[in-house]
Amino acid sequence: MATSTSLVIPPLQFHRGSKRRGSISASISETSTNTPSIPSITITPTTKPPSFPIQKIPEKSNFPFITPVKDRLDYFYFQGREDFFKSRIQTHRSTVFRANMPPGPFISQDPNVIVLLDAKSFPVLFDTSKVEKKDVFTGTYTPSLELTGGYRTLSYLDPSEPNHAKLKSLLFFQLKSAAMKVIPEFRSTFATFFDEMETELGVNGKAKFNDPCGTTCFNFLARSLYNTNPADTKFDKEAPGIIKKWILFQLSPVLTLGLPWLIEDLLIHQARLPPALIKSSYAKLYDFFYQSSGPILDEAEKIGISRDEACHNLIFSTCFNAYGGMKILFPNMVKQIGRAGAKLHRKLAEEIRSVVRSNGGKITMAGMEQMPLMKSVVYESFRIEPPVPLQYGRAKKDFVIESHVAAFEVKEGEVLFGYQPFATRDPKIFEKSEDFVPDRFMGEEGEKLLKYVFWSNGRETESPSVDNKQCAGKDFVVLVSRLLVVELFLRYDTFDIEVKKSALGAAVTLTSLKR
Repeated sequence: MATSTSLVIPPLQFHRGSKRRGSISASISETSTNTPSIPSITITPTTKPPSFPIQKIPEKSNFPFITPVKDRLDYFYFQGREDFFKSRIQTHRSTVFRANMPPGPFISQDPNVIVLLDAKSFPVLFDTSKVEKKDVFTGTYTPSLELTGGYRTLSYLDPSEPNHAKLKSLLFFQLKSAAMKVIPEFRSTFATFFDEMETELGVNGKAKFNDPCGTTCFNFLARSLYNTNPADTKFDKEAPGIIKKWILFQLSPVLTLGLPWLIEDLLIHQARLPPALIKSSYAKLYDFFYQSSGPILDEAEKIGISRDEACHNLIFSTCFNAYGGMKILFPNMVKQIGRAGAKLHRKLAEEIRSVVRSNGGKITMAGMEQMPLMKSVVYESFRIEPPVPLQYGRAKKDFVIESHVAAFEVKEGEVLFGYQPFATRDPKIFEKSEDFVPDRFMGEEGEKLLKYVFWSNGRETESPSVDNKQCAGKDFVVLVSRLLVVELFLRYDTFDIEVKKSALGAAVTLTSLKR
């Protein structure tokens, strides 16, 4: 999920810090004598020396097969993800250490990684001069290419690979082409969604949020990005179910589904699910996107990508990245805002309605820039529960990485892994780091913290380009997240929820919508 704002919406307003760069300077002087002079050259090093003595990266004893399996069971079942990392921080007294990441045997041949769990070390994962992003999108394993038409899609490409720039440029073209449709299509599809929630509440006293929201998200994406209404096609409401299965077949080695642990571990963590089981369903997805993507596929051919490869990439970017991300992000946002209570709800409603009123009843991107509390709430949602929590990279060369208190040497070829929620909830950066603080990013001091919001595989203060791995639709996702909050509080004064856990985030049930 994500995009370059210059192509979709005006640049988001924040203060950008200047980047420090190393420099090399040379001065040459000559005397006026007949003796040949020797040039004087002064060189300023480009690499800043480490702030701390270099230490060995801490790790526990790692026995082949046994330790990776134990770590997998701890991660999924005996400790859970958050306690898995917390316990190892305590054991090693370090936010940088070595561990084994799932799935391990028999899917991943080498699950050992360097774990980064603070806001200072984590951003090295964005630095493509130091880390390679080839085939590390899902970590220490890669899903079968049969699930993507035999192609390595953009998410699995390093910027150094020729197709990376072409495919990312194609996504920028798509987002630019759809720019004028995003707000009206979002408002239309989500107006229907909230009407359905009200009806369900009236009949049953509560309304499940996630699945209807997922259907609405796909309808919105199809209508805004492809100018196609799924209801007018034979595909109709099949898409969310097919996409859910398709994503499961790719991510099952790193998911838990709530089955008895021994059965689940045997079924999905030790072998990949056979792609043949979903081949016919994926073919329906392909047909839908191929028929709906004519102008985008034309553009793909112009820049040297076949229509077939482009279509498989559009499916991945729309269904896995955008739809999959919104399906996690939107329930998590509603959960956080719902739990924050009626006082915040009233403030949001007052701010949003006042701005919309002053803009003649219209919702515009410029108008949303005048809603500082709403913007802060969205950024805080990204901070406290990033929709894509796991990031990987492989060291391109030897280099030194620093946490807040130590420095460590990384060797070429080693895999680095960051669990983003620990970096974006770093108590050395954020006060009340574990709490949802709605106004955290308001004002000049609040805006300075945006550089520590990393959800897009980059800093919030930076923009995606063909040369980096930041989410192509970054500002598109920020925009639709803002639209969800705006639409919610234009309609309702407050709301109540119930929350349960799900495989990919929060399962939210609305128990009231009050006007």
